[in-house]
Amino acid sequence: MEITPWLCWILPTIGSISHYLLPKRIGRIRYLVTISFSFMAWISALFMLKYIHEFHEFHGIWFLLPDGRLLDIGILLDPLSIILANLVSFLSFLILVYSFKYMEGEPGEDRYWFFMSFFIAGMLMLVLANNFIFFFIGWKIVGICSFGLISHYYSDERKYWIGGPEPYPFQKPSRCGLKALLVTTLGDVALLASILIIYVFSGTFNYIELYNNASNWMSQMSRFPGLLTITIILFLCGPFAKSAQFPFHEWLPEAMAGPTPVSALIHAATMVKAGVYIIARVFPIFYIAYWSFGINEAINFFTIVAIIGCFTAFLAGSQAIVAIELKKILAYSTMSVIGYMMLSLGVAGLSPYSLLEGFTSGIFHLINHGVFKAALFLCAGVLIHASGSIYITDMKFSSKEMKFTWIFMWIASLALIGIPPLSGFWSKDGILLSCLESGQYALFIIAAITVAFTSFYTIRCMGIIFHRSNIIHENKSHNSENHTEHHTEHHGEAPLLMLIPYGIFAIITILIGIIGPWMKEMLSELFSESFKHIGLLNEKVLHHTSIEIELTSIAISILMILIGGFPAYRAY
Repeated sequence: MEITPWLCWILPTIGSISHYLLPKRIGRIRYLVTISFSFMAWISALFMLKYIHEFHEFHGIWFLLPDGRLLDIGILLDPLSIILANLVSFLSFLILVYSFKYMEGEPGEDRYWFFMSFFIAGMLMLVLANNFIFFFIGWKIVGICSFGLISHYYSDERKYWIGGPEPYPFQKPSRCGLKALLVTTLGDVALLASILIIYVFSGTFNYIELYNNASNWMSQMSRFPGLLTITIILFLCGPFAKSAQFPFHEWLPEAMAGPTPVSALIHAATMVKAGVYIIARVFPIFYIAYWSFGINEAINFFTIVAIIGCFTAFLAGSQAIVAIELKKILAYSTMSVIGYMMLSLGVAGLSPYSLLEGFTSGIFHLINHGVFKAALFLCAGVLIHASGSIYITDMKFSSKEMKFTWIFMWIASLALIGIPPLSGFWSKDGILLSCLESGQYALFIIAAITVAFTSFYTIRCMGIIFHRSNIIHENKSHNSENHTEHHTEHHGEAPLLMLIPYGIFAIITILIGIIGPWMKEMLSELFSESFKHIGLLNEKVLHHTSIEIELTSIAISILMILIGGFPAYRAY
């Protein structure tokens, strides 16, 4: 039996308790052991790349269910799971390296390293699972660990509060963690209910069996009018809550109460991507049901995903425009970009012509966002540490005193905006293009307006922090006790151990931008091969987009960047 896919999630599980098993007299060296397990998990993920052109299932433990059926706890390797496993393990490893220096001297370090490593294990478990039950175990591990990490400063000392400044309310970390747990658990209950409904009709939790027998069990469900739509709504509550999409979006900005590396892990590498992943995983089931077997209610899956994703992208983008907390701006940005991914997957299922473009662009944007948003959050941690404040209006840095942080943060910011030829441009343009290909012009217009929002709030944020000469420290008096993780206030470049991780992320952002068209084509070919296994491909799917539509999409995207960016440049 191939052991590498199992090691990928088992190793960080062991790493989560490793520092408890080592003698305390060796000090913080114990945490290096935890980091080493994360590194080995990444190496294990790299070894799985040899299966990326296959649709391979590794069977593990069999359980007898109460109804007499067997449940196989196994691993499914296909392009989607392998790409996600490599992304999660790589980003998580570098975030842990950053954490080693960042968390030095912080309270509750043992607890922090346990939850971080176990969090990574849960995410890897859910992306590699071959069935809903194994997936749901990892899903819940991620949710519980996020509660522990967001509530890290559970003592609720005033210096750890977020929100404000007065007269706006502050939020305590323990309350923020509880809010995240309750909101995501609400979605989890609905998700589990939908999984059980699917099991009643299909008789299996296994993804492959669900793909292969979709015509049978979906047809049975369709005999009960409205049942499939109800199941779809219940199912989508899970990923919408986990990925902070409307109407479950309010927990994410308050998740900023945790240490900054936690924000990077949750917002860039793991938790919020879990919702996008499971929608991509079940995508073929509903696509086949509608486009191959004519089950009309199945189209509701894609319609809801596209509309909610587009609306959330717009809503969160508008909120980021006026936010003054640095990490909260990045949180709203994450909600908005996740909305783009949801939109892309949604429109991919609304027309055969947009299937490959939409699906590929959504996953490509997930990869790109993971890299540049991790860089932005890690840079934010350095800026908050240096300024002693969570508010961008309290920050005034020059490019000379923090030269590398300034460069790396601008690279990541421009990728977020979608400036060519950085990584974000290729995937964001693909999402807009897929809207045009599917004929969803209203969604295209809203998504294009959101591009302007993204450009505005990103340049506004960078301008206030690094480029305004007349910064007024209007919030300092309101927040004199309110730190955010560190009290010390110093200007100067970040320690090397913190600088290297986000420097690597920034460099990768440039490299992906350089090879963007080739990488997107490679992903498209991989997903084409994967779709062939489950009968999704036909002549309509394999059509080529006209150059006129592509140029129109690019031109409108660049125009909206200028419309949003120029006022921000002039003002800040």
